[in-house]
Amino acid sequence: MNINNTIRATEIRLIGAEGEALGVILTSKALELAEQQQLDLVEVSPTAVPPVCRIMDYGKFKYQQSKKLQEAKKKQVHVEVKEIKLRPKTDDHDLMFKIKHVRRFLEEGNKAKVTLVFRGREITHMDIGRAVIERFAAELQDVAVIESQPRVDGRNMFMIVAPKVKK
Repeated sequence: MNINNTIRATEIRLIGAEGEALGVILTSKALELAEQQQLDLVEVSPTAVPPVCRIMDYGKFKYQQSKKLQEAKKKQVHVEVKEIKLRPKTDDHDLMFKIKHVRRFLEEGNKAKVTLVFRGREITHMDIGRAVIERFAAELQDVAVIESQPRVDGRNMFMIVAPKVKK
């Protein structure tokens, strides 16, 4: 039998295998009870006075905990941020093609980062870049919510769009 978490006190408050309180008893007596039931004596609350111990099958307990953890991980939603890069001079057809890609990303439940890259002297025409990004947002307004408004970082202007919450 295992004695998990070293039991320091001579007297402990014992909880039985079925969850019933067995009262305050000596550690040696608790060990004998656990051994008779072929179970483990596990210290549940070491800071309590007297410490609280429980008679249980520790291996089965750990197994059930790991199964609960796995089940919780299955139900988690993993959201990725996909990125699309544009230029201020991106043609209409190419822009529509990229909008179609972002629309697909959003339908899959992912977020999308739309990055507009300025090269050379294009940086002086921020208004053209802002118009392109605003058009992008307008085309996606039926399936997307703008999570982060367009902002400039160096030679890049970017915004983040997320899928609309379905009712």
